[in-house]
Amino acid sequence: MKQELMNFTEHRNAPFPHGPWTLYQRWENLLCMHIPVDPDELAPHVPKELELDIYDGYAWLSVFPFQVRDMQFRGLPTFPYFDDFLELNVRTYVRYKNIPGIYFFSLDAEKTIPVIGARMGTLPYYKARMKLAEKNGWIHYQSRRQHGSPAYFKGKYKAISEPAEPMLATLDYWLLERYYLFNTVGNTAVHVGIHHLPWKPARASAVYEIGGINSLLPGDIEGEPVLAHYVEALDVIFWPLQSRVPAPYS
Repeated sequence: MKQELMNFTEHRNAPFPHGPWTLYQRWENLLCMHIPVDPDELAPHVPKELELDIYDGYAWLSVFPFQVRDMQFRGLPTFPYFDDFLELNVRTYVRYKNIPGIYFFSLDAEKTIPVIGARMGTLPYYKARMKLAEKNGWIHYQSRRQHGSPAYFKGKYKAISEPAEPMLATLDYWLLERYYLFNTVGNTAVHVGIHHLPWKPARASAVYEIGGINSLLPGDIEGEPVLAHYVEALDVIFWPLQSRVPAPYS
């Protein structure tokens, strides 16, 4: 499925990064919870080199707990134990040179080697104690960061509709269809490009501890999800860290 993903490109709203992709992951049991916030409150937490993206007057924060499966570097075998792990990320939505993308505030993972490797690529990963279990149709998920922060998540979730591709210009599409992960090194914007098939989210029911949600958000910002998606699985390929961004689509 990895190289075959490159045969499906018409849905992309951003150009491909330069060079070949280098890493594959399969994401499973994703919960995507979305929180509208005041752009003026969130902007100070985003590097000035990136433009905070806005939808209907709001900036958005999203919390994504999920499971990584079958992580593999291109041309290399998988490494048992390190290729499967739980992850939870907190993101917002930005643009750089008119290319839509994502900016991560944090990414928690349960295994040390992926955390170290990702931090070398400038992504703000943290080691956490994490657990996932499926009970009576619900996915129960727990995460508690181990060092430097009380950030945690505790909740359960399930799909409550059939999956479907979001329509263009909708909030669902705006939140999910993004193919660049942006960050900065010094005063230079850098990115990791990704590629996958179009998202096909279902509506989700989620029960969670609101204190955990707020512990994950940047600074003193607080909020509550108003929209939740569930995605059973998504195959994703990644490009290495780059600073030169291709010209955006017109």
